[in-house]
Amino acid sequence: MDLQILPVTAPKAQIENENELVFGKQYSDRMLIMEYDRGQGWHSARIQPYGPLSLDPAAMVLHYSQEIFEGLKVFRRPDSSLAMFRPADNVTRFNRSAERMCMPQVDEQFFFNAMLELIRLESDWVPYSEGTSLYVRPTMIATEPMLGVRPADQYLCYVILSPVGAYYKGGIAPVKIWISDFYVRATEGGTGEAKTGGNYAASLYAAKEAAENGYDQVLWLDAKEKRYVEEVGSMNMLFLYDGKIVTSPLHGTVLDGITRRSVLTLVKELGYEIEERALSVDEIMEGVANGRLQEAFGAGTAVVISPVGSFCYKNNCIQLGDGNPGKLTMELYDTLTDIQYGRQPDNHGWITLL
Repeated sequence: MDLQILPVTAPKAQIENENELVFGKQYSDRMLIMEYDRGQGWHSARIQPYGPLSLDPAAMVLHYSQEIFEGLKVFRRPDSSLAMFRPADNVTRFNRSAERMCMPQVDEQFFFNAMLELIRLESDWVPYSEGTSLYVRPTMIATEPMLGVRPADQYLCYVILSPVGAYYKGGIAPVKIWISDFYVRATEGGTGEAKTGGNYAASLYAAKEAAENGYDQVLWLDAKEKRYVEEVGSMNMLFLYDGKIVTSPLHGTVLDGITRRSVLTLVKELGYEIEERALSVDEIMEGVANGRLQEAFGAGTAVVISPVGSFCYKNNCIQLGDGNPGKLTMELYDTLTDIQYGRQPDNHGWITLL
């Protein structure tokens, strides 16, 4: 399949003050798009001006939620070169989500190269300020106009780009976590391991309640017993418990986070033992009280590493340590961001230079 590049006739004005950048509010001039028809496969790949999509009101994505997406970033380094963190892993995970949602997989090498070409064309949109980046959002939706519950025969795959500001504008700050004892995000046998919009829609009500009560994130428990912690809506969770790194195993209800993978590699190199097991909510609350739980943090593309300052479960709210980010948490944050922005060598082959 060839990649066609269409001209941009009316470039957008960019935000001059990068301190005003917010997440997901501004988009670059171009987008990558390609189409799929059953029997024909993927076709009509092109980089075209960013603009609205035309969908039939009966498009199956609107009725049956056949949709997947990814999220990754482009970083501008001190020498103005551009770098991406493990982008091939995102493309591979995109295909795993497609398989789970009965959607056609993309040719990984073609899609990867086309995405890089889009980013090169839009390189002026990568901001320069400390902590900023260009957010990359690959998406696939079912477009066939059909009212009937089955996998669609037509799809649209596209990639859009958004310059984003520093996540921690005032410095890295611990978050307050509300542990839900009623709502659940995913069940075994469900779609929790796929990066699909329905998982996020299912989390909105609990997240709204948490925010109204002063909490930053919801920590989900397993759907069967509502006893074992799984993940936060936008991050995988990791705990420094009894001197070991404990995190929920990947058994179909937890997203296989790429930042999570990177963290597990780094802590192993630091000499920590890793336990991929289900940590109970009682272990967390008691561990905070007796000191066995020394640190807790989230890991994800947007936040990189997010320290946890406190947990609240069934109206029992407890502060973790002195409420400040832990030593290991900050070491991991500094290491990952230093690798991403080129302040530290990449010894793992994680960085793709553009």
